[in-house]
Amino acid sequence: MTTSTPAITWDIEAVRADFPILDQEVHPGKQLVFLDSAASSQKPVQVIESMNHYYRHTHANVHRGVHVLSEAATALYEESRGKVQKFINAASRKEIIFTRNTTESMNLIVQTWGRANLGPNDVIVLSVMEHHANLTSWHILQQEKGFRIRYVPITPDFHLDMEAYQQILREEPIKAVSIMHVSNVMGTVNPMAEIARLAHEAGAIVIGDGAQSVPHMPVDVQALNVDFYAFSGHKMCGPTGVGILYGKRALLEAMPPWMGGGDMIRRVTLEGSTFNDLPYKFEAGTPAIAEGVGMGAAVDYLSALGMERIHAYEQEIADYLHDRLAEVPGLRLFNPDAPHRSAVATFTLDDIHAHDMAQILDAEGVAVRAGHHCAMPLHQHFNVPATSRASFYLYNSLSEVDKLVEALYAAKRRFSRK
Repeated sequence: MTTSTPAITWDIEAVRADFPILDQEVHPGKQLVFLDSAASSQKPVQVIESMNHYYRHTHANVHRGVHVLSEAATALYEESRGKVQKFINAASRKEIIFTRNTTESMNLIVQTWGRANLGPNDVIVLSVMEHHANLTSWHILQQEKGFRIRYVPITPDFHLDMEAYQQILREEPIKAVSIMHVSNVMGTVNPMAEIARLAHEAGAIVIGDGAQSVPHMPVDVQALNVDFYAFSGHKMCGPTGVGILYGKRALLEAMPPWMGGGDMIRRVTLEGSTFNDLPYKFEAGTPAIAEGVGMGAAVDYLSALGMERIHAYEQEIADYLHDRLAEVPGLRLFNPDAPHRSAVATFTLDDIHAHDMAQILDAEGVAVRAGHHCAMPLHQHFNVPATSRASFYLYNSLSEVDKLVEALYAAKRRFSRK
């Protein structure tokens, strides 16, 4: 089948040249086709070199020193905070908290805002599609505080059931709504602004899991009007070990610290401690400085390409991907129709187990993810133990969709002989 041509101008070869890891054979005669960016994206040379330059020329601990290297490292680190602020249109740098990843950001909310505000008579709302980071963190606190959790179901066509959501909000007072912006399994793009509007009308705060949205589309936290929003650097061309928690300043000011240590204090005596201003109140100890610098470089890289253009290109891929997969007999997709989906295909094929499928695809050079993707309740809802997930990003080509389909047919041939 002839590969279609993208409708937008996108120099895929120039983009791929920024990611040297993609130019390799993973098995003899098998060029790498990396389709696992929803788990962790690859890093462009610009990000790698920014961290290398930092370690070679600027490394020192931040915020505490008055010598040249410390001041230079602090400037780079805080410059990255400012880049993130502008990237998601936060009102202030004080609203940008550096964490290790989305999971830590979500736990920070639960253990600070949640611990201070939830009790036995309270109710929060999650959804069936949530990542474990947005489930287990609340479950842990629920065991201590005794609040109730209600879950928004999904529709048969893989969308959040907004009618059920509104019904839950009408039935009883809700303290918080915590929902992912884009599903890491189905690729469903949830109407985050509408979710937030309805929650605020009901008197609840809104927490958005942006791990799968920030890397792939423009995100404006003020337009969404979320109270908190969490995402990771490693899924958006940045390094591992650095994440972001955005929070509205008034809420962050009112929240207690989470961890104690250096940098988050104003004054310590043997009798007690007073705590630093935002954002440092939530950033105890030496941070991941080089990773923070790399995060800033990733923001620069994505901004230069343009998030609108990235999103448009990935929508081209998503449309072509689902058209091609519809040709494969026996393939069951767990993704909504356009336009409310990302460039993700989650599937089962015949009776081939997801882990066997991943191994066969790997033998063809195609890297996908297999398992429950940190969403066991969602897979229980589908009544499947595991699925395979192919996730595309800005450096993937339409021809790689064809290679995925060819590998799926190879899997069918292999299992038909057994």
